[in-house]
Amino acid sequence: MIRVVLGSVVAAVAMFVLGFIFFGLLGSIPVGDVGDRQAAAIQSVLAANMNNDGASTALVPSGSGVVQQRMYIDGPIAMIHYNPNGFAVNDSGAMLGGFIHMLISALILGAALFTLSGHVREFAARLSIIALFGIAASFYMHLGNPIWWHQGWLFHGYAFFADAVSFIVAGAIIARWFLPSHIASDDRFGAEES
Repeated sequence: MIRVVLGSVVAAVAMFVLGFIFFGLLGSIPVGDVGDRQAAAIQSVLAANMNNDGASTALVPSGSGVVQQRMYIDGPIAMIHYNPNGFAVNDSGAMLGGFIHMLISALILGAALFTLSGHVREFAARLSIIALFGIAASFYMHLGNPIWWHQGWLFHGYAFFADAVSFIVAGAIIARWFLPSHIASDDRFGAEES
């Protein structure tokens, strides 16, 4: 199991590097931008109208009550993830927290693969399970928002792809180099008898 923990750390580093590529270097692909004047105007309206008690999410209009239901139907609609305090663009605290998030995810993935390793011994079979599970989890986590909330497909599709790739790469690292082989003596005797 210690090898799996070590493999999970290596997998988390790989996820971190992929995250930097997808959301650092290529991060402008899935997110729109507005000009300086528009950004200042929107930021001013947010500061004047949002709750300043801490980070929150608000649906504007909310769709509750007759007036907001009509506003919701007519549009435009926004789901605002709001932080009244702001933070540095390259916040090192977020980098550390993000790596811990990836490490915990990789440890859970490693524990699942360790449990599976006694039953599924071939790397190709392990990889297909990892890929299908990673795609299913990413599909569920990201592609529901465009369906249920009518949000844009580009960001969520991009996040789906990036997370599926990260999950598959992390799982492949653990499955290929850090899982026990689990070759049971029964399997060796059966091969000799046949």
